[in-house]
Amino acid sequence: MFNIERWQEIFEAIAKNKMRTFLTGISVASGIFILVILLGAGKGLENGIAKQFQNDADGVIWIWAGTTAKEYKGLNPGRHIQLRNSDFQLSTQKFDKQIDKKSSKFNIWNGVVVYGKETGSYDCQGVSPDHQAIEKVSIVEGRFVNSNDLADNAKVAVIGQKIKKDLFKEKDPIGEQISINNVKFKVVGFFTDPGGEREEARVYFPITTMQHVFGGGGDKLNDMSFTLNKKDTYEEALAESLKFTSGVSQMLKSKNGIAPDDLSGIGINSTLENVKQFYDLNRYIRLFFWWVGICTIIAGVVGVSNIMLIIVKERTKEIGIRKALGASPISIVGMILHESIFITTIAGFIGLLSSLLLLELVGPQIKSDYFLNPEVDFRVALTTLVLLIFAGALAGFFPAYRAARIKPIVALRDE
Repeated sequence: MFNIERWQEIFEAIAKNKMRTFLTGISVASGIFILVILLGAGKGLENGIAKQFQNDADGVIWIWAGTTAKEYKGLNPGRHIQLRNSDFQLSTQKFDKQIDKKSSKFNIWNGVVVYGKETGSYDCQGVSPDHQAIEKVSIVEGRFVNSNDLADNAKVAVIGQKIKKDLFKEKDPIGEQISINNVKFKVVGFFTDPGGEREEARVYFPITTMQHVFGGGGDKLNDMSFTLNKKDTYEEALAESLKFTSGVSQMLKSKNGIAPDDLSGIGINSTLENVKQFYDLNRYIRLFFWWVGICTIIAGVVGVSNIMLIIVKERTKEIGIRKALGASPISIVGMILHESIFITTIAGFIGLLSSLLLLELVGPQIKSDYFLNPEVDFRVALTTLVLLIFAGALAGFFPAYRAARIKPIVALRDE
């Protein structure tokens, strides 16, 4: 079917109608181009979301206090709820079998940190030892806060990489004394964080020390964080997270006199549940991108099919002569399909290569927290290739079928 004479006929037909063929190819190339760019953008969103959630341990659950919105047992709405050590202790005791890592936190926002003549304002957090795993903090030198520090109310500090650069420059900070709001602490370690400079502009202290020194010896907490024991599947982990958040929420509401249906008194955020929401959204976006891209390809296919119908009309007499000389319907179909597939495949390859080149050149230049490295993998590229070949065959089939049904006597009378 695909012999040298057939190729000569195709190139002659293209040469006679250069502009028509060019415009038809543009419609097909643009369809593939748009589809691949949209799929690359979808992958960029997925990569960005994945990077955001790698900043914390899998399935981190944050709990904080808010202001009540409903009256409960004679207590007026608008009450500010204060979490305390007893809330953390009760939570860890009641849900001990579910919990893997746990940490309570007491903050000083914009604490003034002084070393020598250098001064800066940073986020100062009193935490528990498990906070290192929860935040995925990587110690560069020294150590993190440990249980002995908590027991002894030790005045030690672990500083972020940004604070080291700001205050210590090239000097080793381990063992040096820093002052936090005029209280001296010994630096025992410095760390990096996958979240970047924002997370590295922090100082960590033992929570007991922070409560004793800056909390007036009280037991107030700003928030609590937990990770749960690992499960075999994502669905099991999500179910366990929902069970834990529901249970701890009701327990803390009961303890602090908050109505069970009051959503403002206790705030809970689960990164595992957020991951599901974001990935569900991302899946819908990808489906939408596929739909738009395929519709664009269909528009190109319709254009190719219309052009092939015009070609069949123009070559009606030629087709009649071929059939009168003994050409079979299959050979007529093959002749039309061959030209259709050739045009769509070449145009599709141009669109595919152009889109991949654009993603390769422009993708790395895009800087965004939720959009990273847009790309299309080999399987997706192969899928688009199959789509365009199928589109070419589909575009040519109906005109080819019409040509094969032309009766020689009718075709020879055509003017």
